[in-house]
Amino acid sequence: MSESHTNRVLVVGGGITGGVLSLALAQKGVSVILVDLRESLGGVGHGITLQGNALKAFKAVGIYDRLAEKSFPFSHLRLRTADGHVIAEIPTPPMGGPDLPGTMGAVRGDLADILAEEVVAAGVDVRLGTTLTAIDDHGDSVTVTLSDGTSETVDLLVGADGIRSKVRSMIGITDEPHHVGMGIWRTVAKRPAEMDCSEMYYGGPKYKAGYTPISDDLCYAFLLEEDLDRSYLGEGPRGAELKERGQGYGGTWGVVRDSLADDAIVNYQWIEAICVESPWHRGRSIIIGDAAHACPPLIAQGAAMCAEDAVILAEMLTGGDKVDDVLPAFMERRFPRVKMVLDNSLTLAEWEIHPETEGADPGRIMGQTLHALVAPA
Repeated sequence: MSESHTNRVLVVGGGITGGVLSLALAQKGVSVILVDLRESLGGVGHGITLQGNALKAFKAVGIYDRLAEKSFPFSHLRLRTADGHVIAEIPTPPMGGPDLPGTMGAVRGDLADILAEEVVAAGVDVRLGTTLTAIDDHGDSVTVTLSDGTSETVDLLVGADGIRSKVRSMIGITDEPHHVGMGIWRTVAKRPAEMDCSEMYYGGPKYKAGYTPISDDLCYAFLLEEDLDRSYLGEGPRGAELKERGQGYGGTWGVVRDSLADDAIVNYQWIEAICVESPWHRGRSIIIGDAAHACPPLIAQGAAMCAEDAVILAEMLTGGDKVDDVLPAFMERRFPRVKMVLDNSLTLAEWEIHPETEGADPGRIMGQTLHALVAPA
């Protein structure tokens, strides 16, 4: 293999994007170093909604079957009024192809744990408690200095380090995330037997309430409201607080809310977004996933866009083309798709904050987006 092809890659960030990319590259014979600031790549709780195109990416790297054993598959989405009456049923199109469920709810920690194990099993050189401190681009390679004092020269540096990406700023991309204007409360609760798919409740005292079944006995419940002040941010035994803030919703959401213990672990975060429109690459460095395009979780496509990025970049880097040709071609291929998801998610956020907007029709825009994503990535 000539110097201009991909033999060694350093990936920063071991979340869904970095984990899937490292796994995909290692499976194709590339030597991969994965660095992450955390002391463990394993996951913590909370639920995640994974649509067919995310499942297709997980299948491509061989982790789908393990994840499916623990998760909850379904094929539609239901919109309800605040008191629980059905507004609409939206079938989830087969975005991952006919042999995969339209959607699957999972425990985020299960996905992280499976990825962490498979990355190590594939021979990736995982370095925890580590970040990068300097990047020296040589044109045909890049030397990365790490916080433990070591340095590595590789064909490509990939910043898969999330919405607050350090790689993004280090390579001179100045875009910063912005607040969307809403925050999200999240918790894991017992799944009532009648819950058979993701459901969202509109028209109540907050922007929206909803849940996704994530296993035979658990669900992931959330409440979207305004940006509260910084003191609310974080995670802790705040079940009583969520129960109080979630009043005014009935149906199964009311059942889930009332089942929470006062000390149930609840997380509150501001919802932010970023879309880097300038090239995602500088020399032999590139940002992908949430570092380049993080969208609000209103169409449940965040993980899918990240996992697609990872699988496609690995495919293109190992397809025989030169690295310098792959990077712009990768962005050109991915940008229209991620931009559509991001724009539609931001429109939904705007409509949820201002439901009186003329022509606001969340069901229509969700359905249109999901149908558009049936086309292969």
